[in-house]
Amino acid sequence: MSSHRYRPRLPDGELAPLPWPVALYRLLNHIAWPLEEGCGRWTVFLERVLIFLGFLVFCEHNEVDFHYLIANREDMDNLLTGMPTYLILVEMQIRCYQLAWHKDRFRELLQRFYSEIYVKEEAEPQLFAQIQRQMLATRLNSTVYLLALFNFLVVPIQNVIYHRREMLYKQVYPFDNTQLQYFIPLLGLNFWVGVIITSMLFGELNVMGELMMHLNARYVQLGQDLGRSARHLLETGGGDGDIAGSYRRALTHILRRNVALRDFADRVEEEFSFRIFVMFAFSAGLLYALFFKAYTSPSGNVAYIVWFLAKFMELLALGMLGSILLKTTDELGVMYYTSDWEQIVHQSEDVAENLRLMKLVTLAIELNSRPFFITGLKYFRVSLTAVLKIIQGAFSYFTFLNSMR
Repeated sequence: MSSHRYRPRLPDGELAPLPWPVALYRLLNHIAWPLEEGCGRWTVFLERVLIFLGFLVFCEHNEVDFHYLIANREDMDNLLTGMPTYLILVEMQIRCYQLAWHKDRFRELLQRFYSEIYVKEEAEPQLFAQIQRQMLATRLNSTVYLLALFNFLVVPIQNVIYHRREMLYKQVYPFDNTQLQYFIPLLGLNFWVGVIITSMLFGELNVMGELMMHLNARYVQLGQDLGRSARHLLETGGGDGDIAGSYRRALTHILRRNVALRDFADRVEEEFSFRIFVMFAFSAGLLYALFFKAYTSPSGNVAYIVWFLAKFMELLALGMLGSILLKTTDELGVMYYTSDWEQIVHQSEDVAENLRLMKLVTLAIELNSRPFFITGLKYFRVSLTAVLKIIQGAFSYFTFLNSMR
């Protein structure tokens, strides 16, 4: 099936270079990643069957994880041992299958991104290098998430060494799951769920980061192109003497690009808004449970410490990227106002054309008076401010629980 999964292409038909976390996401997560356009009916049918079977596996894990919580509801330490895996399981089931339901829409967004927005290294080496620096936090976060998964995968090795039959996660089954004919398949399903969840966690973060930072670079390009147009016209006098008309036409072209970028930004918002809301809704509870386990028994909960660091870094990285895009789009109005249009008007003798130019500049400022920001179902903006509030809430929960011990 991996050969039928969508592979992004550039406008010239060349395969787009994928960052390693996105490439892993495409390879490992058949639930979330879309198929190539035009796949045969049997391929689509087989994929849907596999997605449905995966949904049943998630439901089975949901049930046995919840049984563990019910069985240990009076023991806070054991309860909080199973709480993180249960919360992330529910969160990922919602996010994964919401995306699976809208796979075609997601593929169309990626197609538009690589055809209109993606900044090629050969064309804009400086902007491309800036994007790679901005994405370093998400790349590092991907590594930490893989380390967190590796800590859970140590369990089978410990089972062999100490002659135990423990699952990767804290679960209670309604039958004897330690019997070999049940234990091995169930352990394999544990492993599969862990791979799907981990790939979704770092994969979607990197996809969102790529979309946001390349979009941010295109907005930066707008300012650069507008400034170059003004300087060129001021130096040459507009060539035919119609400096105000030449600048108005250049500004109109810039504004059309601006509108296209805003339309793409709205599509990004539409695609990710619900899943971001779910992510943030579960984040505070997940952080406080992870931190509680890491704080109360650090030597015995290395996996939870690494997982806490990964979740903490994920939120900070997403908030940082959201703040960068928010800051850039917030400055667009100022960019148009300070684009030397008054110098153009000063040098032009065409009063009617000057008036049209000033009206267009006013329109550009009004259109960009409101910055773009990705939200979680319009309830909050994705920014460092929102992330810090979640972290503050998580530590408040931790303080409360710690006082009850």
